[in-house]
Amino acid sequence: MALFGAFLRGTFGLPKPDKQAIDRVKDLARTILQAAPETAFAVNEIACNDPGCSGIETVILVMEPGRKTRALKVAKPLDEVMEQDILKALDH
Repeated sequence: MALFGAFLRGTFGLPKPDKQAIDRVKDLARTILQAAPETAFAVNEIACNDPGCSGIETVILVMEPGRKTRALKVAKPLDEVMEQDILKALDH
């Protein structure tokens, strides 16, 4: 039963992110990148074990047809990601 509970909490024991928060970040990324309608996005909140990391990181995968998938990393929880964070992630 403990395994099932871990599954419900999501990856790495973090609470499962809110769909609205995920959609909000996807929409921000789509607008900032001026992405084509066929571009797909995946947004995940992960535990970051890097000593320079805040502990929780948001990763935005940008999957454009015919191009290599890009990962934009924001060193903040999903709920705190703002437009300027995505713009900063594009510079790295």
